[in-house]
Amino acid sequence: MTIDLLPDEVAAFLLILARVGALVMLLPALGEENVSPRFRLTIAVLFAFVFWPFARPLYAVDADDPARLIGLAVSEIAVGLALGLVGRFIMSALSVAGNVIANQLGLGFVQTLDPTQGQQGAIMGAFLTLVGVALIFATDLHHLFITAVAESYEAFRPGAFPEAGDAAKLATGAVGDAFRIGVQLSAPFLVFGLIFNLGLGVLSRLMPQLQVFFIAAPLSLIAGFALLALVIGVLMSVFLEGVGDTLRLLTGR
Repeated sequence: MTIDLLPDEVAAFLLILARVGALVMLLPALGEENVSPRFRLTIAVLFAFVFWPFARPLYAVDADDPARLIGLAVSEIAVGLALGLVGRFIMSALSVAGNVIANQLGLGFVQTLDPTQGQQGAIMGAFLTLVGVALIFATDLHHLFITAVAESYEAFRPGAFPEAGDAAKLATGAVGDAFRIGVQLSAPFLVFGLIFNLGLGVLSRLMPQLQVFFIAAPLSLIAGFALLALVIGVLMSVFLEGVGDTLRLLTGR
């Protein structure tokens, strides 16, 4: 390699970094606001070095053509953002489930900071999200995100901008999966809320003088937390299965 090739190699590395960096920016756990930007940049640079050996031959780079380099950079960022948004949408399933569960238990008014959403959310949603992120790393599902980047070089060759129709189909599919998984996770609590409220209605008709609200609030919390302790393992298993299926669809495996 001569010094004349250095600008082209640097430009190719930056293009790889653009695709990987866009993904890391949105990757669950790594792409949160409370994670140091230097740490995220370090992870992205390390990933770019990992992908360099097989990704570099796919780039036809000419450092003397800035217009083409800008076009390549935009397409690479678009691919990375598309993959990262899928992961972010899937994680929102836990927020959906957490909000439904909190409303069923009477905790919908209790708000706390959700580190994965960067805003206030139901405390149950924040709890489930943190558990989900920990389990994703514990079960090595985050490796599928990295595999998705590697496989994206087959689906989206450098210089090929993602088609709007395909991107929209991917986004709508990810959002639909997130709501489907969220409803599945909260299904036991929807059934619990229906039965519990029907029971309270019958009780209030049988004993009109009874202050049902003062009995319902503590009973709802106690029974709800007991149900959560019983089914949380199953809920997280369903979530991890849904995440794995979505990511395997991206990787074509």
